[in-house]
Amino acid sequence: MSLRLGYGTNGLTDLRLDDALLLLADLGYDGVGLTLDHMHLDPLAPDLGTRTRRLAGRLADLGLAVTVETGARYVLDPRHKHGPSLLDPDPDARTARTGLLVRAVQVAADLGAHAVHCFSGTTPRGTSPDTAWRRLASALTPVLEAAATARVPLAIEPEPGHLLATLDDFHHLRARLGDPEPLGLTLDIGHCQCLEPAPPADCVAQAAPWLRHVQIEDMRRGVHEHLPFGDGEIDFPPVLEALAATGYRGLTVVELPRHSHAGPELARRSIEFLRPRVPANGAPAWRS
Repeated sequence: MSLRLGYGTNGLTDLRLDDALLLLADLGYDGVGLTLDHMHLDPLAPDLGTRTRRLAGRLADLGLAVTVETGARYVLDPRHKHGPSLLDPDPDARTARTGLLVRAVQVAADLGAHAVHCFSGTTPRGTSPDTAWRRLASALTPVLEAAATARVPLAIEPEPGHLLATLDDFHHLRARLGDPEPLGLTLDIGHCQCLEPAPPADCVAQAAPWLRHVQIEDMRRGVHEHLPFGDGEIDFPPVLEALAATGYRGLTVVELPRHSHAGPELARRSIEFLRPRVPANGAPAWRS
Protein backbone atom coordinates (compact mmCIF):
# COMPACT_ATOMS: atom_id res chain seq x y z
CA MET A 1 0.00 0.00 0.00
CA SER A 2 1.14 3.56 -0.67
CA LEU A 3 0.06 4.80 2.79
CA ARG A 4 0.61 3.37 6.26
CA LEU A 5 -2.49 3.42 8.46
CA GLY A 6 -2.53 3.77 12.23
CA TYR A 7 -5.06 4.28 15.00
CA GLY A 8 -4.71 6.66 17.95
CA THR A 9 -4.60 5.27 21.47
CA ASN A 10 -6.59 8.32 22.59
CA GLY A 11 -9.51 6.50 20.98
CA LEU A 12 -8.76 3.29 22.89
CA THR A 13 -8.45 4.59 26.45
CA ASP A 14 -10.76 1.89 27.85
CA LEU A 15 -8.21 -0.75 26.80
CA ARG A 16 -4.90 -1.63 28.42
CA LEU A 17 -2.10 -0.52 26.12
CA ASP A 18 -0.98 -4.04 25.25
CA ASP A 19 -4.57 -5.04 24.47
CA ALA A 20 -4.89 -1.98 22.22
CA LEU A 21 -1.68 -2.79 20.36
CA LEU A 22 -2.66 -6.41 19.85
CA LEU A 23 -6.07 -5.31 18.55
CA LEU A 24 -4.51 -2.96 16.00
CA ALA A 25 -2.00 -5.56 14.84
CA ASP A 26 -4.76 -8.17 14.45
CA LEU A 27 -6.88 -5.72 12.44
CA GLY A 28 -4.00 -5.08 10.03
CA TYR A 29 -2.96 -1.58 11.02
CA ASP A 30 0.60 -0.57 10.19
CA GLY A 31 1.13 1.45 13.34
CA VAL A 32 -0.19 3.37 16.30
CA GLY A 33 -0.48 7.00 17.32
CA LEU A 34 0.61 6.73 20.96
CA THR A 35 -0.74 9.45 23.24
CA LEU A 36 1.44 9.75 26.34
CA ASP A 37 -1.10 9.53 29.15
CA HIS A 38 -1.64 7.99 32.56
CA MET A 39 -3.62 4.98 31.27
CA HIS A 40 -1.01 3.96 28.70
CA LEU A 41 2.62 5.12 28.69
CA ASP A 42 2.57 7.60 31.57
CA PRO A 43 5.33 10.15 30.91
CA LEU A 44 5.41 11.28 34.55
CA ALA A 45 5.49 7.90 36.32
CA PRO A 46 8.76 6.30 37.51
CA ASP A 47 11.01 4.17 35.28
CA LEU A 48 9.89 5.78 32.03
CA GLY A 49 13.04 4.58 30.25
CA THR A 50 12.50 0.97 31.28
CA ARG A 51 8.83 1.06 30.32
CA THR A 52 9.66 2.68 27.00
CA ARG A 53 12.25 0.04 26.12
CA ARG A 54 9.77 -2.70 26.96
CA LEU A 55 7.18 -1.04 24.72
CA ALA A 56 9.69 -0.69 21.88
CA GLY A 57 10.20 -4.44 21.99
CA ARG A 58 6.47 -5.10 21.96
CA LEU A 59 5.93 -2.80 18.98
CA ALA A 60 8.71 -4.58 17.12
CA ASP A 61 7.19 -7.98 17.92
CA LEU A 62 3.83 -6.84 16.55
CA GLY A 63 5.29 -5.07 13.52
CA LEU A 64 3.76 -1.73 14.46
CA ALA A 65 5.31 1.63 13.63
CA VAL A 66 4.64 4.49 16.05
CA THR A 67 4.30 8.22 16.32
CA VAL A 68 4.19 9.97 19.71
CA GLU A 69 1.22 12.25 20.36
CA THR A 70 0.96 14.73 23.24
CA GLY A 71 -2.72 15.64 23.32
CA ALA A 72 -3.59 14.00 26.66
CA ARG A 73 -6.26 16.09 28.34
CA TYR A 74 -5.17 16.02 31.99
CA VAL A 75 -1.67 14.55 32.07
CA LEU A 76 -0.12 17.70 33.59
CA ASP A 77 -3.06 19.33 35.34
CA PRO A 78 -5.92 17.18 36.70
CA ARG A 79 -8.27 20.17 36.84
CA HIS A 80 -7.73 22.00 33.56
CA LYS A 81 -8.03 20.34 30.16
CA HIS A 82 -4.78 20.55 28.16
CA GLY A 83 -3.28 22.72 30.87
CA PRO A 84 -0.85 24.24 31.24
CA SER A 85 -0.17 25.20 27.64
CA LEU A 86 2.77 26.69 25.80
CA LEU A 87 0.93 30.04 26.00
CA ASP A 88 0.28 30.09 29.76
CA PRO A 89 0.93 33.48 31.41
CA ASP A 90 2.93 31.73 34.14
CA PRO A 91 6.50 31.03 32.95
CA ASP A 92 6.78 27.99 35.23
CA ALA A 93 3.60 26.56 33.74
CA ARG A 94 4.94 27.03 30.21
CA THR A 95 8.15 25.34 31.31
CA ALA A 96 6.15 22.34 32.51
CA ARG A 97 4.59 21.91 29.07
CA THR A 98 7.96 22.40 27.38
CA GLY A 99 9.42 19.76 29.67
CA LEU A 100 6.70 17.29 28.75
CA LEU A 101 7.41 17.82 25.06
CA VAL A 102 11.16 17.38 25.56
CA ARG A 103 10.40 14.14 27.40
CA ALA A 104 8.14 13.09 24.52
CA VAL A 105 11.01 13.64 22.08
CA GLN A 106 13.20 11.29 24.13
CA VAL A 107 10.43 8.70 24.27
CA ALA A 108 10.02 8.99 20.50
CA ALA A 109 13.74 8.51 19.96
CA ASP A 110 13.74 5.43 22.20
CA LEU A 111 10.74 3.97 20.35
CA GLY A 112 12.06 4.77 16.88
CA ALA A 113 8.98 6.94 16.27
CA HIS A 114 8.74 8.93 13.07
CA ALA A 115 7.58 12.18 14.76
CA VAL A 116 6.36 13.90 17.93
CA HIS A 117 3.03 15.68 17.64
CA CYS A 118 2.09 18.83 19.58
CA PHE A 119 -0.16 21.90 19.40
CA SER A 120 -0.02 25.53 20.53
CA GLY A 121 -2.96 25.79 22.94
CA THR A 122 -5.58 28.51 23.10
CA THR A 123 -4.68 32.14 23.67
CA PRO A 124 -5.28 33.09 27.32
CA ARG A 125 -7.78 35.86 27.97
CA GLY A 126 -6.17 39.30 27.94
CA THR A 127 -3.11 38.12 25.96
CA SER A 128 -2.28 39.99 22.77
CA PRO A 129 -1.56 37.97 19.63
CA ASP A 130 2.05 39.18 19.51
CA THR A 131 2.65 38.15 23.11
CA ALA A 132 1.09 34.76 22.45
CA TRP A 133 3.29 34.15 19.40
CA ARG A 134 6.40 35.21 21.33
CA ARG A 135 5.54 32.80 24.15
CA LEU A 136 4.96 29.98 21.70
CA ALA A 137 8.24 30.52 19.88
CA SER A 138 10.19 30.77 23.12
CA ALA A 139 8.55 27.69 24.68
CA LEU A 140 9.17 25.56 21.59
CA THR A 141 12.84 26.48 21.22
CA PRO A 142 14.15 23.90 23.74
CA VAL A 143 11.87 21.26 22.22
CA LEU A 144 13.23 21.93 18.75
CA GLU A 145 16.77 21.73 20.09
CA ALA A 146 15.98 18.35 21.63
CA ALA A 147 14.32 17.23 18.40
CA ALA A 148 17.39 18.21 16.39
CA THR A 149 19.67 16.27 18.74
CA ALA A 150 17.39 13.20 18.70
CA ARG A 151 16.75 13.46 14.94
CA VAL A 152 13.01 13.23 15.54
CA PRO A 153 10.78 15.81 13.80
CA LEU A 154 8.43 17.93 15.89
CA ALA A 155 5.09 18.08 14.08
CA ILE A 156 2.83 20.88 15.29
CA GLU A 157 -0.87 20.62 14.55
CA PRO A 158 -3.17 23.44 13.47
CA GLU A 159 -6.09 23.06 15.88
CA PRO A 160 -9.43 24.92 15.57
CA GLY A 161 -9.72 27.53 18.32
CA HIS A 162 -5.99 27.53 19.09
CA LEU A 163 -3.48 30.29 18.42
CA LEU A 164 -2.03 28.10 15.68
CA ALA A 165 -5.26 27.10 13.96
CA THR A 166 -4.54 27.04 10.21
CA LEU A 167 -1.85 26.25 7.67
CA ASP A 168 -1.16 29.98 7.38
CA ASP A 169 -0.54 30.07 11.13
CA PHE A 170 1.96 27.23 10.79
CA HIS A 171 3.91 29.22 8.22
CA HIS A 172 3.77 32.28 10.50
CA LEU A 173 5.39 30.27 13.30
CA ARG A 174 7.92 28.76 10.95
CA ALA A 175 8.97 32.24 9.80
CA ARG A 176 9.19 33.58 13.36
CA LEU A 177 11.49 30.72 14.32
CA GLY A 178 13.70 31.06 11.25
CA ASP A 179 12.46 27.88 9.55
CA PRO A 180 14.20 25.36 11.85
CA GLU A 181 14.79 22.01 10.18
CA PRO A 182 13.13 19.88 12.92
CA LEU A 183 9.84 21.81 12.76
CA GLY A 184 7.24 20.03 10.69
CA LEU A 185 3.49 19.83 10.41
CA THR A 186 0.78 17.53 11.70
CA LEU A 187 -2.08 17.78 9.21
CA ASP A 188 -5.49 16.74 10.54
CA ILE A 189 -7.73 16.04 7.54
CA GLY A 190 -10.90 16.76 9.49
CA HIS A 191 -9.58 20.13 10.59
CA CYS A 192 -9.02 21.01 6.93
CA GLN A 193 -12.69 20.30 6.25
CA CYS A 194 -13.68 22.25 9.35
CA LEU A 195 -12.02 25.58 8.69
CA GLU A 196 -9.44 25.77 5.88
CA PRO A 197 -10.58 27.71 2.77
CA ALA A 198 -9.25 25.01 0.42
CA PRO A 199 -10.68 21.47 0.13
CA PRO A 200 -8.83 18.83 2.18
CA ALA A 201 -7.09 17.30 -0.85
CA ASP A 202 -5.73 20.73 -1.80
CA CYS A 203 -4.57 21.27 1.80
CA VAL A 204 -2.58 18.04 1.56
CA ALA A 205 -0.81 19.26 -1.57
CA GLN A 206 -0.09 22.65 0.02
CA ALA A 207 1.27 21.02 3.19
CA ALA A 208 3.39 18.39 1.45
CA PRO A 209 6.89 19.88 1.96
CA TRP A 210 6.39 20.10 5.74
CA LEU A 211 4.25 17.02 6.33
CA ARG A 212 5.58 14.90 9.21
CA HIS A 213 2.39 13.40 10.66
CA VAL A 214 -1.21 12.94 9.48
CA GLN A 215 -4.41 12.45 11.46
CA ILE A 216 -7.62 11.46 9.74
CA GLU A 217 -11.33 11.26 10.55
CA ASP A 218 -14.56 12.61 9.12
CA MET A 219 -15.86 16.11 9.91
CA ARG A 220 -18.34 18.75 8.79
CA ARG A 221 -17.67 22.29 7.66
CA GLY A 222 -17.53 24.74 10.57
CA VAL A 223 -18.03 22.09 13.28
CA HIS A 224 -14.99 20.82 15.20
CA GLU A 225 -16.29 17.34 15.96
CA HIS A 226 -14.26 14.23 15.11
CA LEU A 227 -16.63 11.80 13.41
CA PRO A 228 -16.42 8.17 12.26
CA PHE A 229 -15.93 7.76 8.53
CA GLY A 230 -19.14 8.30 6.62
CA ASP A 231 -20.74 10.49 9.28
CA GLY A 232 -19.28 13.75 7.92
CA GLU A 233 -18.80 15.49 4.59
CA ILE A 234 -15.28 14.53 3.42
CA ASP A 235 -14.75 12.84 0.06
CA PHE A 236 -11.85 10.58 1.04
CA PRO A 237 -10.49 9.05 -2.21
CA PRO A 238 -9.10 12.41 -3.47
CA VAL A 239 -7.56 13.07 -0.04
CA LEU A 240 -5.86 9.67 0.07
CA GLU A 241 -4.65 10.04 -3.51
CA ALA A 242 -3.21 13.46 -2.65
CA LEU A 243 -1.44 11.99 0.39
CA ALA A 244 -0.01 9.16 -1.68
CA ALA A 245 1.19 11.64 -4.31
CA THR A 246 3.25 13.55 -1.74
CA GLY A 247 5.42 10.52 -1.03
CA TYR A 248 4.63 10.87 2.68
CA ARG A 249 5.83 7.72 4.49
CA GLY A 250 4.80 8.41 8.07
CA LEU A 251 1.62 7.11 9.64
CA THR A 252 -1.87 8.29 8.76
CA VAL A 253 -3.57 7.89 12.13
CA VAL A 254 -7.32 7.61 12.73
CA GLU A 255 -8.19 10.24 15.36
CA LEU A 256 -11.41 9.52 17.28
CA PRO A 257 -10.61 10.64 20.85
CA ARG A 258 -14.23 10.87 21.99
CA HIS A 259 -15.19 7.38 20.88
CA SER A 260 -13.23 5.15 23.26
CA HIS A 261 -16.45 3.55 24.47
CA ALA A 262 -16.69 1.96 21.02
CA GLY A 263 -12.97 1.89 20.27
CA PRO A 264 -12.50 -1.74 19.16
CA GLU A 265 -15.51 -1.63 16.83
CA LEU A 266 -14.55 1.74 15.35
CA ALA A 267 -10.97 0.59 14.84
CA ARG A 268 -12.35 -2.30 12.79
CA ARG A 269 -14.81 -0.14 10.85
CA SER A 270 -12.18 2.52 10.18
CA ILE A 271 -9.64 0.21 8.56
CA GLU A 272 -12.39 -1.49 6.56
CA PHE A 273 -13.41 1.95 5.28
CA LEU A 274 -9.90 3.19 4.50
CA ARG A 275 -8.11 0.16 3.07
CA PRO A 276 -10.14 -0.11 -0.16
CA ARG A 277 -9.74 3.63 -0.75
CA VAL A 278 -5.95 3.78 -0.30
CA PRO A 279 -4.09 3.91 -3.63
CA ALA A 280 -1.92 0.85 -4.22
CA ASN A 281 1.46 1.45 -5.85
CA GLY A 282 0.37 4.70 -7.46
CA ALA A 283 -2.93 3.34 -8.80
CA PRO A 284 -6.08 5.48 -8.39
CA ALA A 285 -8.04 4.90 -5.21
CA TRP A 286 -11.31 2.99 -5.18
CA ARG A 287 -14.30 5.22 -5.89
CA SER A 288 -17.97 4.69 -5.17
